[in-house]
Amino acid sequence: MSEISIRPATNADCADVQTLVFGILEEYGLKPDLAGTDKDLTDIEAHYIERGGLFELLETAAGTIVGTVGLYPVNETTVELRKMYLSPKLRGKGIGKQTLQRMVERSKELGFKKIYLETASILKEAVGLYEKFGFTPTCEKHTPRCDRAYFMDIA
Repeated sequence: MSEISIRPATNADCADVQTLVFGILEEYGLKPDLAGTDKDLTDIEAHYIERGGLFELLETAAGTIVGTVGLYPVNETTVELRKMYLSPKLRGKGIGKQTLQRMVERSKELGFKKIYLETASILKEAVGLYEKFGFTPTCEKHTPRCDRAYFMDIA
């Protein structure tokens, strides 16, 4: 990942983050929902950072955002992995696995005991990554466009 840098997102990044995330959703035939599921992308600082979580951007040397990932605190013990999206040119290079490993480590550092996530079956690469990584399926699901949910105990 040497040509890609990682930095915390700010609200100044909201429009660029939405462009990347919505483009990837549309690539898979999923609909963006800025009034609901994706409302967190209208105020990244309030939804992630101020709640005790984080939101990171992967970007090129030229400053183009090519990946996103967030940790959204649900309660004192559980954090939700959200908005983990990589542009097509980053896929298949192990960057998703590295990003997921970093989020597990950061979740532990932040004091969480469990990571929860939701995804859609159509995102086959993501589903495969989560299952290979050891996430366990659960019936607990909240997001309308997602039909799968997983958790991992990290305590």
